[in-house]
Amino acid sequence: MRHLKRGRKLGRSASHRRALMRNLASSLFLHGRIVTTVEKAKEARRFAEGLITTARKGARAEDQGKKLHYFRLIISRLHHKEAARKLFNEVGPSMLDRDGGYTRILRLAKNRLGDNASQAVFELVNYEVPAAADAS
Repeated sequence: MRHLKRGRKLGRSASHRRALMRNLASSLFLHGRIVTTVEKAKEARRFAEGLITTARKGARAEDQGKKLHYFRLIISRLHHKEAARKLFNEVGPSMLDRDGGYTRILRLAKNRLGDNASQAVFELVNYEVPAAADAS
């Protein structure tokens, strides 16, 4: 029985899984939207939403020392300074009015060509699709 066995293994070792989650979350915060498999997106959602909650706490903190503390917590978990800066300065403050559910997973109709894996778009809830340039 799998009582209290949380999380998917995704066919990877523990260190590889940790690196995968860090990379998926960093890409999500830098680009706002990524395409990955449904299983990876569901697992990365847990990791990313925890980081966004920490960024929200940092955005709410009045004391400069507390802000630094939350920023260092994010860097220690994410290992990507540019993504951590964007998360802390842009994403976190923009989610202050939400009580959770900061990300969305949209399944794509077509499976991946190489291995027929189900694909999904993993994005931040406040992500806006850039307007396409006019062809004229």
